[in-house]
Amino acid sequence: MTSPMTSSVPPEAVKESRAPEAVKESRAPEAVKDSRAPEAVKAADLMGLADPAVIPDPYPLLAALREASPFADFGGALAVFGKFEDCSRILRDPRASSERGTSILAARRPEPERRRRSFLSLDPPDHTRLRRLVAKAFTPRVVATLEPRISEITDELLTAVRGKRELELVSQVAYPLPVRIISELLGVPPGDHAKFASWSARLVHSLQPSFGTVDEAEQEAAEEASREFGEYFTDLIALRRSTPADDLLTKLIKAEDEGDRLTVEELIATAVLLLVAGHETTVGLISNAMLALLRHPDQFAALVADPGLATDAVEETLRYDTPVQLTGRVAKAEMTFGDMTAPAGAVMLLLLAATGRDPAAFTDPDNFDIRRGAKEHLAFAAGPHFCLGAPLARLEATIALRKIAARVVAPELDESRLTYKPNFNLRGPERLTITFSHITPA
Repeated sequence: MTSPMTSSVPPEAVKESRAPEAVKESRAPEAVKDSRAPEAVKAADLMGLADPAVIPDPYPLLAALREASPFADFGGALAVFGKFEDCSRILRDPRASSERGTSILAARRPEPERRRRSFLSLDPPDHTRLRRLVAKAFTPRVVATLEPRISEITDELLTAVRGKRELELVSQVAYPLPVRIISELLGVPPGDHAKFASWSARLVHSLQPSFGTVDEAEQEAAEEASREFGEYFTDLIALRRSTPADDLLTKLIKAEDEGDRLTVEELIATAVLLLVAGHETTVGLISNAMLALLRHPDQFAALVADPGLATDAVEETLRYDTPVQLTGRVAKAEMTFGDMTAPAGAVMLLLLAATGRDPAAFTDPDNFDIRRGAKEHLAFAAGPHFCLGAPLARLEATIALRKIAARVVAPELDESRLTYKPNFNLRGPERLTITFSHITPA
């Protein structure tokens, strides 16, 4: 999945933020509207996205931000975009940089660059070189060969809860499935999965805008996770140099040895990126998809009747409730959008989740319809940074939905036990309990 570029919004942005009660959680997102005029929506309202009361349903606020966009604040240092057309253009524009350290805001609030930078936060030619080394492992043709293994693991996970009457989807299916697949691809031993689970959670929580507030404890936890990941992969890389295996990490090491100039630091950053991005967002995709299907029983019934709709259900989820809510770019040069101009160095915050509900791009966008057939969403970004792992994420989620529809009989969502992760960017349920009649044999 695509990954956010963190950006630090100045403290002034939080002083006029709306009260939590301004936006309420709702079971049907389309039922709640933000009635304020577009000009009343400011950059300060972005802080509302981090409100725990808003995270379960951020779409009313996102709709207000989209309608008001594009708009700028802080002398043009921050520009916010929520319309599909604008975000699509920026993601494909070579003047939009992924190197956040070059922004005006970064210059105003310098932060030590202690973490290794993955190719997600690089521009060509470095981005092109590193991406090319990894891309061969994630082509649709190569990913298709993983289908039997993904099916096997999914069946194994569902079989493990046979004889019970409920399934906690996140911990029992949505999380272990992509973790095991990406770990096997990289060559991470199964016994080490528990080691990086907490590292990953701490790291991804730091990959979202701070809105001017910095939690020192969280920052230190993220830095510690980064160090632990670095130490882990330093040792694993050394092991693979002495004892090569048939895995992606060994292939990346050989590519370095063959003269592609992949340094040890680049190897570590790439391995961490693949491990974290290779499962965190897919967990949200599977969970969000099942949540939407169970809240729309007619759509789940359609999937049960026609398992071929699983692919369409994944695409509709990516549009309707994408697990990556926003990303960012930095303007390399002045960029104009209607009456608004973003100066060179401006942080351009792209509300990806808002683009999926843009009525200018999608008919009846607040309606979840797996027969919609709309694949032109921006959930995987676009342009040179289009998500490298998109084929794998799509396949894992498709197989998971197909297997659940085929084997879990009469599933029902337990709304009373639904909880969300505190991360408002890599957004998705923390616990999603499904009760059912029974699970059929594989």
